[in-house]
Amino acid sequence: MKEIRLDNFTEEFEKSQRIVITNHTNPDGDAMGSALALQRVFEKLGKTVHVIVPNPYPKFLWHLTGNDRVMIYSDGKKAANAEIEAADMIFHLDYNAYHRSADMEEALRAAQAKKVMIDHHQQPESWPDFIYSDTGMSSTCQMIYEFCAMYNWDQFLDKESAECLYTGIITDTGSFKFSATTSRTHEVAGKLLDLGVESQQLQNKIFDSQPAARLKLLGTMLEQMEISTNGSVVLLYLSKKQCDRLGYEKGITEGFVNYGLSVDGAQIACFMREEEGIVKISLRSKGLVDVNELARASFNGGGHKNAAGGRLDTDIVKALTHAKTHLPWS
Repeated sequence: MKEIRLDNFTEEFEKSQRIVITNHTNPDGDAMGSALALQRVFEKLGKTVHVIVPNPYPKFLWHLTGNDRVMIYSDGKKAANAEIEAADMIFHLDYNAYHRSADMEEALRAAQAKKVMIDHHQQPESWPDFIYSDTGMSSTCQMIYEFCAMYNWDQFLDKESAECLYTGIITDTGSFKFSATTSRTHEVAGKLLDLGVESQQLQNKIFDSQPAARLKLLGTMLEQMEISTNGSVVLLYLSKKQCDRLGYEKGITEGFVNYGLSVDGAQIACFMREEEGIVKISLRSKGLVDVNELARASFNGGGHKNAAGGRLDTDIVKALTHAKTHLPWS
């Protein structure tokens, strides 16, 4: 599914001096990579640009150029709201529904700025003035490269912005192994390498510079792994007590859900992590199994066909029962 609605975008962009770039709650590599790369390009075009994200993001993304200037909405709502209100144009990256911006939603809805959505998730909402939506894309970072190329802005990409885009591509494709990876994905990655990205060094910063607590959490999760009777569903989880005891920090469990799909015969992996009053859920699948529909129907979420997420307002015990009821467990 692709929707490109960019008529008169150039004229509106040229009139816009103050730009705000936002992304979804709990920003990941794709969300931050796309935002920081686009900020760098727009600043080279002479714009005043602020990246405003709903809440803090993982430390393994702090090395990206521009990290030190990111505004965290949950840490300073007054200043962030002022920038949103003053913006001439707002870019909504890596999300396609207002509620995915969490506490920023009210301010974003009220903003008088022209709104641009660039995203690769299914079922986009229709409120933006301009839309570039393509569910077949590997990542929003790949889309940012294509978007820049549309307007000949790819000439403004440099090593630093290329590292941001490469980060989003490798994290959202599982280092090029997920099904949305295409020949064009590799082609774009190659162009980023040509701009100076050192793939091994960058991947080491992302994947191989994790705290020891990550391995402790991983071991605990795997030890209590549950598998459905027919072997097609793998259920992984961590309670809040376990996370607190073993040293959980934001982003430390990134990618844990993928371990479930490595089990022979598994078609669906579900990872649940308990926080105060809620349980956050990640779903992954192989082949034709649509976890986006599962997430929307049963887990208050959504995403892609083979990768989705959600949440339940309950505790981990009840969440486990809920999962076994709504996934093909028996």
